[in-house]
Amino acid sequence: MSTEIKVPQLPESVADATLVAWHKKVGESVSRDENLVDLETDKVVLEVPAPVSGTLVEIRIGDGTTVTAGEVLAVIAEGESATTTETTASASRTSASTAPKTAEKESSDSSAHKLSPSVRRLLDEHDLEATIVSGSGKGGRITKADVMAYLKSHNDEDVAPGYEQAAAMPFEAAAASRTEQRVPMTRLRAKIAERMVEAQHTAAMLTTFNEIDLTKVISLRKRYKESFEKEHGVRLGFMSFFCKAAVEALKKFPAVNASVEGSDIVYHDYYDIGIAVSSARGLMVPVVRDVDQLSFAGFESKLSELGGKAQDGTMSMEDLTGGTFTITNGGIFGSMMSTPILNPPQSAILGMHAIQERPMAIDGEVVVRPMMYVALTYDHRIIDGREAVQFLVSIKNSLEEPGRLLLQL
Repeated sequence: MSTEIKVPQLPESVADATLVAWHKKVGESVSRDENLVDLETDKVVLEVPAPVSGTLVEIRIGDGTTVTAGEVLAVIAEGESATTTETTASASRTSASTAPKTAEKESSDSSAHKLSPSVRRLLDEHDLEATIVSGSGKGGRITKADVMAYLKSHNDEDVAPGYEQAAAMPFEAAAASRTEQRVPMTRLRAKIAERMVEAQHTAAMLTTFNEIDLTKVISLRKRYKESFEKEHGVRLGFMSFFCKAAVEALKKFPAVNASVEGSDIVYHDYYDIGIAVSSARGLMVPVVRDVDQLSFAGFESKLSELGGKAQDGTMSMEDLTGGTFTITNGGIFGSMMSTPILNPPQSAILGMHAIQERPMAIDGEVVVRPMMYVALTYDHRIIDGREAVQFLVSIKNSLEEPGRLLLQL
């Protein structure tokens, strides 16, 4: 008996998806609920599991193809093994229809079919074989972080053999070896680009800055981080302090937590904070909901869960939708200062940056303090400059005197 594998019902507002990669080949056995193929939408990667155990006898749609809900992707012959005749016949049909696409994708290593486009591109850039990189993703899949870790742990001679030879080549020979590669944007990257341009065209964006002395936050975190992790099973990070400080500021300045819909201003009496995170697929902004009702431990636990989903590619549409305010931390990459772009339809976004020890004049004396520049980009259509400045001052006051967060001052 044969079973068709179809594109599942796509999330609301998503019209189609792109088939990223097959994890099985024709003739291979599959187990019930085993992931067969990844489908990429504008925001998330959907896994299509096998509904039954058996043998994959036909693949009807190859990698890189755009599909819609209900389309037949493949056929499984149920049972522990399919007949040789059925498998051979289906393989012949499949090779005729998908050979041009699959020939390009296949590799000598057994894990090539598990590579996402971004990972495959990174391996190609550094002339690496997938077989030498250990995968930490689901089912042993190689992630971008795995490749970056390999590159970091090996010297230039190991990573890019031939680089020194190229450097020593005559100018004419080196120039002749220059190449270009044209790669289409992933759906996620295209969606990010669309939203960023939309923000530039629709909002009256303006950015204001301040700086925060994090001496007391760092001291508090250093004093309690070990007992905090032992008690709650999660790390005590800086983001929980900033999110709690942001919520207190949002309560004082509700326009910063609002959004624009047509000619209306929508005020939200809840605090769903989007946290920008980098993943192998690009920038994602998962949402931590009702932050005002979460403890520090509850927030850190939820943030850790969402961060894991971003790295594994298991983020759902629900994790990414909504959000009334966003925080982005360029400091983890070393950024000293930036002007973040709004995440529509939100009216403001807070940018954190690197902590740097700088000499500061305090009470007539010069002392060295751990300082961070912070930036608030806001929609000037509904937020006045006075509100934006005072919003940042509120965050500054909360973090320079962390006791304010406990007393909600």
